[in-house]
Amino acid sequence: MAKIEVLLPQWGMGMSEGTITTWLKNVGDSVAEDEPLAEVEAEKVEETLEAPATGTLAEIVVPEGETAEVRAVVAYIETD
Repeated sequence: MAKIEVLLPQWGMGMSEGTITTWLKNVGDSVAEDEPLAEVEAEKVEETLEAPATGTLAEIVVPEGETAEVRAVVAYIETD
């Protein structure tokens, strides 16, 4: 089993951080690669954070309402 980091991507050139507004999955839920995981507000725009791999959402590092820097780990997915 591998633990994959879910990183906050940089959607815009000036983006330095984003706020997790809603987690669409809960810890323990199955996720598919490219499936929406969370809604993120960045530079006044809502973006959708997608799963980088197929597996199980193992841990949420950044809870709803919290802000993370670009390329910070916001969650982990465990793969088989």
